[in-house]
Amino acid sequence: MQEIKRHQLEATDERQYMIQEGYEVYEKQGAPLGAIAFHYHSFYEIIYVLEGEYSSMLENQTYHMKKGDFLLIDCNVMHKYHFIEKKHDSSRRIILWVTREMLQNLSKEGLDLSACFRVQGSCAYHFPIYYEEMLRGYLLKLVMAELPDVPSAAAKQVLDGGYLTLFFGYLNVLCLRREYGFSREDMVFHPMVEQVADYIDLHITEGISVEELADHVHMSKYHFLRKFKEQTGVTVHNFVLNKRLIHASEELLQGKSLTETWQNAGFTDYSSFLRNFKKAFGVSPGRYREQIPQLLVL
Repeated sequence: MQEIKRHQLEATDERQYMIQEGYEVYEKQGAPLGAIAFHYHSFYEIIYVLEGEYSSMLENQTYHMKKGDFLLIDCNVMHKYHFIEKKHDSSRRIILWVTREMLQNLSKEGLDLSACFRVQGSCAYHFPIYYEEMLRGYLLKLVMAELPDVPSAAAKQVLDGGYLTLFFGYLNVLCLRREYGFSREDMVFHPMVEQVADYIDLHITEGISVEELADHVHMSKYHFLRKFKEQTGVTVHNFVLNKRLIHASEELLQGKSLTETWQNAGFTDYSSFLRNFKKAFGVSPGRYREQIPQLLVL
């Protein structure tokens, strides 16, 4: 019997952007050393652990996941792989990337399929075996490059739409059950990162210096710089810049003008905003707004 090919990504692949329209699904094995620094993207991400263990840090919380666990990452949430030496060498995962537009198109009145990414509390879940196997089955269908007896890529795409709808339909219902979410005992909190992120969000329209952030967390400047880089994988400067860019992208989605956007995100001038936005998102702010329909950001 011929083996069915699966979409795969190498563990060292650093790509954090989509090259297909709507959704991409991959199997990945081993420690993803290309994702050890904070990053973010304008699409949703789901990580399902097929084998072994896996750890991920979302802003100020680290989740240590085992076989059968799901991690849901909202758009524009800073996250990274949490490296533990030799711990994840045998890890196998399915990675699902899906755009806001795709989930909006699949949603029906009364059921927003993206709502599961905004449930308060944990972002990681361990479902009873019956539900886990059902969700895993849909993901395994999606990760296949081809399906037996399916004659064309177009037919496979239609079926994928059905599997995505079923997967997210059940996922949204299950995520409302708080007992399926990770408890506080299953998560590691990083108070310093949380304090810094909250301070930046509160003062996003202002100039923010390293000195005032260090003072806010009651550390010396150089101790703060070192500890922050150790925990997040990025410098304080890049963290602040990325928070501003995330804020700017959400402003654009809400229909704000370019002037309102760069000013509300705390940039000192438009040229600086334009240069950094194009570097982060690959397009100009105006083009970004044209490409993505105005969605209600809840």
